[in-house]
Amino acid sequence: MIRYIIRRLLWGVLLLIIVAALLFIIFRILPTANPARLRAGRDPQPKLVKEIEVVLGLNKSLPVQFWDYIKEIFLHFKFGYSYYYQEEVKGLIGERLPATLSLTLGAAALWIVGGMSVGMISALRRHSLLDRAAMGSALVLISAPEFWLGLLGLFLFANDIGKLKILPGAGTYVGLTSDPWKWFTSLIMPWAVLASGSAAVFARLMRSSLSEAMKEDYIRTARAKGLRERRVVRHGVRAAVNPIVTLFGLEVGVLLGGAVLVEYVFNIPGIGVLNYKAIQTADFPVTEGTVLLASMFIIVANIVVDVAYAYLDPRVRYS
Repeated sequence: MIRYIIRRLLWGVLLLIIVAALLFIIFRILPTANPARLRAGRDPQPKLVKEIEVVLGLNKSLPVQFWDYIKEIFLHFKFGYSYYYQEEVKGLIGERLPATLSLTLGAAALWIVGGMSVGMISALRRHSLLDRAAMGSALVLISAPEFWLGLLGLFLFANDIGKLKILPGAGTYVGLTSDPWKWFTSLIMPWAVLASGSAAVFARLMRSSLSEAMKEDYIRTARAKGLRERRVVRHGVRAAVNPIVTLFGLEVGVLLGGAVLVEYVFNIPGIGVLNYKAIQTADFPVTEGTVLLASMFIIVANIVVDVAYAYLDPRVRYS
């Protein structure tokens, strides 16, 4: 197992280097305009362009530029300098990462508990009224866009513009260390909106997977031996949870890179909004940094999922 984990970590590092190489090609080689000129603003002076070229190392050969780029990222953990914000990209990401972590991890806890619970109930009571209502609601939530759900939530529940006025609205996010209660209440609606679609997918997947698992021979054998139904269901859930773990890891990895729509609707200063503004302003270093961060989260999530298989399913063994 240890050898497998080390091998997967090395492959993860290699994948990050490949992603960094692709970003280097996209933002340093493919653009028809000089990257230094893009960073210098409109109608820049030639002297300023030359100075930025020296700062960015664009006056060097491409292999040297690539080596400096990789070295800065993986040895010094630097993602460049944002001329739009006049700040290091690492600092910008560090300031906004806690908000994205708060939003994503809270929503993940909500959708894994809600989605799995609804899916288990539907699987154990197939074709009942409760099952039909749950799966019908899941279809609606899967189809509903996140920005529409967010606007609907603000219209109904926000303190400033909502009809019921029971929850904080957009732009009220505060850090966990500043005020834990305000942090919690300001994220209730964003958590619910971000979790709704994923919880619906999890519910349908859990229903399908558990329904198939409960038809297996070992389940019938367990019942024939007189095991309590609760223990029988526990065995079925353990066998049915593997596809849930796969989807959960990938979903969390993607969202940690920036839940753009939810952050934008609720005006949460996270990675997603930072990346959106960077694209609008052609702030390429910030875009490179956020894309690389999202790639890292996805790769780490895949490694965690692969390792978790061995603990969740005793039939899985890694050599």
